[in-house]
Amino acid sequence: MTRDRIDAFLSSYRSKRLLVIGDLMLDRFIWGNVSRISPEAPVPVVHVQRESAYPGGAANVARNLTPFTPHVSLMGLIGTDDYGAHLVQLLAAEGIDTNGIVRDSLTETIVKTRVVARHQQVCRVDRESPMSLSATQIDGMMERLESRAEEIDAIILEDYGKGLLHQPIIEGIVSLANRHGIVVTADPNPNNKLSWDKVTVLKPNRLEAFRMAGLPEPAPAPNPLEDLPLLEVGRLLLERWDMAMLLITLGEHGMLLFDRSGTPRHVPARHREVFDVSGAGDTAVALLTLTLAAGGSALEAVQISNLASGVVVGKLGTATLTPTELRESIPA
Repeated sequence: MTRDRIDAFLSSYRSKRLLVIGDLMLDRFIWGNVSRISPEAPVPVVHVQRESAYPGGAANVARNLTPFTPHVSLMGLIGTDDYGAHLVQLLAAEGIDTNGIVRDSLTETIVKTRVVARHQQVCRVDRESPMSLSATQIDGMMERLESRAEEIDAIILEDYGKGLLHQPIIEGIVSLANRHGIVVTADPNPNNKLSWDKVTVLKPNRLEAFRMAGLPEPAPAPNPLEDLPLLEVGRLLLERWDMAMLLITLGEHGMLLFDRSGTPRHVPARHREVFDVSGAGDTAVALLTLTLAAGGSALEAVQISNLASGVVVGKLGTATLTPTELRESIPA
């Protein structure tokens, strides 16, 4: 991948129209310092210095797209609580179309609050309850999708296992996308036993891939192309579902691409100091999908996705990256 090729993609990205569908969350951060242990229990006392909040879950995927294209829409379910209102406000400030978000009085907006002291996460506090769309809400979502299909270049399905995505919804979305020639990428949750038949790309990490294949995960081999259990899992999943690509992310070992060519391809990770992996997978799937929508090859999409996630792990918090950072991640 060269800077000239990146520049061509950056220019093409601006016109692409992407829709993200999945579990929406609000990521809150409490930042502070620790100087003593509590006399009440053996836990650190955090002196709060500031607080911040960002779109999380599928909303963070949408946020990762906005530096590259102004045409980003979001569909999902949140509550009518203050957290939901704050999330919509943050999304609107990013220029994300929130008209597809359903606000339901019986739903609790998912909130993940991380306490961070001296660049270390002290704890995480989660607020969430099971959620699902009603039949009427599902019909409304599918009608909205059908009416907008000609305006969409790619759809990202983000499953965090919170209840929004289930088989009838996925089948309806994938069927619509295939009829209209829309790229569909899916970031799965192995706890949600779903069929991903006919998606363009499925993007699990290594552990998720083994769990989806129903096999125990052994220790990884130093060279992913010589990791026989991993290669077998890739083959099984690619055969199980009729999809064009399977991309297994491997953390510090990069990414492994399986497609119909029959020869797996390994893209090594760039060696960087890692501060926080929060949201790295969101960045990866965002740039992967955007590059495919822009006409990039499977390998180019994976290379750019790998570069993008490599930049983000060097930042604290639920971070995104800029086009300049992506471009400069390639040596001149």
